[in-house]
Amino acid sequence: MVTKNSIEFDPFIERKAFDETKVGVKGLVDAKITEVPRIFHVPKDSSTDKKPSVSVSDLEIPTIDLASVHVDTASREAVVEKVRYAAEKWGFFQVVNHGIPLNVLKEIEDEGRRFHEEDPEFKKRYFSRDFNKNKFVYNSNFDLYSSSPSVNWRDAFSCYMAPDPPSPEDLPVTCRDAMIEYSKHVMSLGGLLFELLSEALGLESDILKSMDCLKTMLLICNYYPPCPQPDLTLGISKHSDNSFLTLLLQDNVGGLQILHQDSWVDVSPLPGALVINIGDFLQVKYKIGYI
Repeated sequence: MVTKNSIEFDPFIERKAFDETKVGVKGLVDAKITEVPRIFHVPKDSSTDKKPSVSVSDLEIPTIDLASVHVDTASREAVVEKVRYAAEKWGFFQVVNHGIPLNVLKEIEDEGRRFHEEDPEFKKRYFSRDFNKNKFVYNSNFDLYSSSPSVNWRDAFSCYMAPDPPSPEDLPVTCRDAMIEYSKHVMSLGGLLFELLSEALGLESDILKSMDCLKTMLLICNYYPPCPQPDLTLGISKHSDNSFLTLLLQDNVGGLQILHQDSWVDVSPLPGALVINIGDFLQVKYKIGYI
């Protein structure tokens, strides 16, 4: 039975129309909309699923200083113990003195933002939903056509930087150099983190790397432009990462929350830090972390 309301609002048709503009959420902002389209509205009844939010002043995720990891055996063991605790009790932690230069972090942040704020016609050249045809993929909501109840207020570009890295020509000149340099450092840091996680499990330091946990690297740059009605939508819905490990660089705006002991905990940006998330694959396989 077709009703008046179903004719007025067909989520699939509206999602498709939005997708076909190829300008994403940033395009809506550029058009100076004052009302958020319905496909972005978070269902009102979903509020009953929300847990109480805990201020970061009351509860903070662990922060681990990696500066002493190569100093001596005792110092490394102390770091390993902190990693073990954070992975087991939180599933999240932040790392500082991780070896990635601050200028590299700033460049990937600045150049990622620069791409998203490029001329729409420039970005449209990279618009796709097919990694089989394109090394570098730009779109809004990778799961736009899923059964999700609403669309997130975000655009993103993605690129697999390992094991088969793109050639420089595959990447937009806007962010090419930053992506390549940042990825080199992230792979190095990822190697160290897998060593520490292996040791936290009481195993040889190279065991996780030997099982190809470090084989693949997907670089994603999410962009959340200003929203005229932020109470109606979300930048990204609650989720877990279907990976072994996620290394997240936040800008200074913040907004990230993690679920810990049935409460949403704010993760305030810490200058120079990276947020580490134990992914689903590592949790399922080794039972060392949960969120």
